[in-house]
Formats: sequence, structure tokens, C-alpha cells
Amino acid sequence: MKPILALFLGLVLSAPVSAAEQKPVLVVLTSHAQMGDTGKPTGFFLGELTHPLEVFEKAGLPVELASIQGGEPPVDGLDLKDEINKRYWNDPAFRAKLAATKKLSDLDPADYSAVFFSGGHGTMWDFPDDAAVQKFARELYEADSPVGAVCHGPAALVNVKLSDGSYLVAGKEVSAFTNSEEEKVGLTKVVPFLLATKLEERGAKHVAAPDFEKKVVASGKLVTGQNPASASGVAEKMVELLKSGN
Repeated sequence: MKPILALFLGLVLSAPVSAAEQKPVLVVLTSHAQMGDTGKPTGFFLGELTHPLEVFEKAGLPVELASIQGGEPPVDGLDLKDEINKRYWNDPAFRAKLAATKKLSDLDPADYSAVFFSGGHGTMWDFPDDAAVQKFARELYEADSPVGAVCHGPAALVNVKLSDGSYLVAGKEVSAFTNSEEEKVGLTKVVPFLLATKLEERGAKHVAAPDFEKKVVASGKLVTGQNPASASGVAEKMVELLKSGN
């Protein structure tokens, strides 16, 4: 091969993937709107969508939104004193995108570079037993692609089994909303199970910071965060994994 041609091919093959060529990161939201049998509303926690979304977008990564049922998911934690929340919530393009989330079961994991399960208490009811949630987590993890979740988002992981029949979280360090945090928000007897306990029952090692402080844990391509304060950190680690390819 001529040296100039070889050099050209080498530059092409080593060039970074453009945003247009990059498979999107899929952010998955709960469709569950009621807190158990209390009659109180719940849903996804706004900051656990907007803060990671800002990180992904600043990194130049395309992002798509999905939910369990599709359409507009119920929102919780609508704190518009948070400047990132305020900016997104007042953006008509974001609101239109949120109002038309894709139904997760209609999508193919092979079309995405990573999956991020956003939190909010609603996830505790519809994430754990959803077949599409389990499919996305399993297939992307087994494809060596990042799988992220924050706060109650790791509810998506509690029943995921790999192709060999083992639980995805078995033997891995994870972080999620702690039993103590659940007690402090007064929902220990409302949620269907305690998330940290359930993850440990599946063989995970739950790693926690003091209540409501940031904690992000990466176990290979599995990235989890403890609470809303950890949302950006999970996305940042996912971006690092995507950019490095490691």
C-alpha cells in the first residue's frame, strides 16, 4: 500500500465518531404516577433527568427519551429553583420531547450506545418486572456498553438476569437510595421493597455515602448513583466510558 494512502486510511479509522454517527444514549423514565395506595402522586424525579441530560448534551452525545408506557411520563421533584431544571422545563423543545417519549418495548437495544435509568419513586413499581427494562439492561451490558442508573433508578436492575442465568448485579458494587434515606423521607412502609436491601439480596455490594450526599460507583460498565446529588456524576462516568471505549 502506498504511504500516502495508508496514512489517509489511518486518519479515517482513528477519527472520533461524530454526533451524527454516534448511537444515542437512551434515558428511560417511569410511567408510574401514584405512590402505592396512598393516593399521592409520584413519577420520575426531574433533576435526575435534567442534570444527566445536560452532561450528555455538553459531551456532544445524542440522547433519546423513553418511558415504560410511552408518551408523557409523570414528573416529581419539580424544583424550579434548580437552575438546570428551570432551563430545561422552560424550553419548549425539551417539553415537546418529554411529552412524546418512546415506548421502551418498541425499541431495540442494538440502536443505542448506552442506557440510563432515571430515578424517582415511580420506578419502584414499574421498573423491576418490566421485560423491556430487563432486555435493555441485559443486552447492553452483555454488549459491553454502559448501563447507568441513579437513586431509585437501580430498581431497573433488581430482577435483571444475564444470559447465563446469574443476576446482573451479583458480585458488583452498586449504589442506590439507601434504607436510611427512605426512612428519612417517610416512605419505608410505602415502597414495595427497600431498594438497597433488594440489591444486596441479588448479590450486590451496596456502597453508600452519608445520607443525601453524592456517591457514584462504577463496576465495569455498570454505573450507579445513590441519590439526586449523584445524577450528574453517573452521567459523567458514563460519558468517560463511552469516550474511552474502555
